[in-house]
Amino acid sequence: MTRNDEGLSVHAVSYRYGAKTALDEVSFDVAPGRFAALLGPNGAGKSTLFALLTRLFTTPTGRIRIAGHDIARAPRAALARMGVVFQSPTLDLDLTIRQNLRYFAALHGLSGRDAERRIDAALARLDIAERAGERTRDLNGGHRRRTEIARALVHAPAVLLLDEPTVGLDAAARASITDHAHRLCAEDGLTVLWATHLTDEVRDDDRLVILHRGQIRADGEAGALRGPSGLTDYFLAETGVDPAVPPGPAA
Repeated sequence: MTRNDEGLSVHAVSYRYGAKTALDEVSFDVAPGRFAALLGPNGAGKSTLFALLTRLFTTPTGRIRIAGHDIARAPRAALARMGVVFQSPTLDLDLTIRQNLRYFAALHGLSGRDAERRIDAALARLDIAERAGERTRDLNGGHRRRTEIARALVHAPAVLLLDEPTVGLDAAARASITDHAHRLCAEDGLTVLWATHLTDEVRDDDRLVILHRGQIRADGEAGALRGPSGLTDYFLAETGVDPAVPPGPAA
């Protein structure tokens, strides 16, 4: 399945916190059906960019287009075509998986058989259909993340944003979530922007955008960019930051 959408486009976007420049003329495009890794250390500007992409922040500079919709001119249309998984968990732990998805569907005006059909499809896509009746509180971290991704798919977005979605998960759970996101691109035609500070979550055929100190330092196919070097060494050369060192507080 291929979507006839325009993917994600960010052009000349800047943002300041008082005297501090968080983003400086950031531009990149992600084609429909592509997986793009937004790689950067803590404080690079990733969270600020996600806040702009989701309309939590606004800026008069630059342009953001989601599936062909300008987010400044047509915010409702743009946001309707977007699914988001934030870094901080947002599930209601006292509801079951299905109840969490039903509540989200209702917020998008979906109900009845249509909502249940969409929920069933999303649960199946993330391999958690058999756990739909379990209370979210009783799930491990990996299954909670799968639930959040499934929830973000219920309204059939064209673009899926994931902000550090594997934080706090073990290596096996991280690999599983990363695999699921890649399959959404390959099999469902979603455009995925995956923000991370971990180089081992980036594959050679992924689109790679390196963000550091609010500026784009590299943009292209990961394997071609890194060349004969490992991606960790390439990232260190571009940013001066060793991704193996645990990050400090987010900025």
